This record gives sequence, C-alpha cells and structure tokens, in this order.
Amino acid sequence: MKARILAPLWGTLVALAAAISWAGSYSDTVTLFKNAGESATFFKNSYGYAVFPTIGKGGFVVGGAHGSGRVYAHGHYVGDTSMNQVSVGFQAGGQAYSQIVFFENKAAFDDFTKGNFEFGADVNAVAITAAAGTSVGTTGASADASGGMKDARTAGKYYKGLAVFTIVKGGAMYQATVAGQKFSYTPKPS
Repeated sequence: MKARILAPLWGTLVALAAAISWAGSYSDTVTLFKNAGESATFFKNSYGYAVFPTIGKGGFVVGGAHGSGRVYAHGHYVGDTSMNQVSVGFQAGGQAYSQIVFFENKAAFDDFTKGNFEFGADVNAVAITAAAGTSVGTTGASADASGGMKDARTAGKYYKGLAVFTIVKGGAMYQATVAGQKFSYTPKPS
C-alpha cells in the first residue's frame, strides 16, 4: 500500500528535479552559498560541509524528498551522500531547493559520515529566499532583507554541531522542514 502511494510521488520528484537541473553543479552551488550573506562565514569556521545542488520535494498529505550531494572536509571532496525524506501531515505542492549542511567540528563530521545519519525534529534550517527579499527559518525566525542571491542576509548558527541552509530554486510547497531527513554516506574511492 505504502509503495503504491509513494510511486507517483517519486515520479513527480524526479520530473521536478530534472526540470530545475540548470543550477545543479556542485561548484556553482557552493559559490551560491559562499555569496549568500552570513552562510559565507560558515565556510571559514566549519570542519566541513555536505552540499546538495538539487533536492526535489513534493507531496499531498504524504510527501517525500530526495537529493544527491557531496561531502567536503577542510574544503576537500571526501565522499558522496544522498538524502531521503518521507513525511505525513498537512502538506501540498512541489519544490526544488539547494541545501548545505555545515559541520562545526570533527565530532559532528564523524557523526554524519558514519553511514546512516538522520535529522531529528529539533534541527532547523535557515531558508535563504533572496529572490523574495527576506530570509525565513523553518521555526519562523526572520532576518534582514536582501536584494539578490549574492547578498542574502541570514541569521544562522550551529545547533548540536550542525548548521543547515537552503535556497529554494523553484516550486511552491506548504511545509518547510528538514526533520526526518535521512542521509547515507559513501567515502570517495582512493
């Protein structure tokens, strides 16, 4: 039953991600976050980060999200990661977004790269919505207005060794959460 409900959803997510793949390179996505206000400072003081150029998300009551990314330590590519999320509740629509997860220290990095990592309900993301002119966190916090993608101003900080930022690429969805995201990790072949 669950597979029959999710099959059309995954097809929608794949189509949405393919339609918005124009900004999908890792280097372009990292540059975007480096130029996005306060998230830029995290590149200087973090142990590493995981970057996802495109995560496709969609749902109607039952929802899901998927994206592939790369993991970096001290600015060097060290492995690949993928994210999956299934959610149930009041939600409708589809969306594609870029996401970056910063690791404050080696302990947070090691926890993420053990293989199967999951965000709990207490982790929030700062959504950088420069095109709309404001930044809003998933808990409703807001920050300074901005005039464009390259000068977005956000209010972000580490929580339990992690800081998460997202930039919406397209679509509209009533629900903005990273809770329940499950990550897998594969080290880069030597």
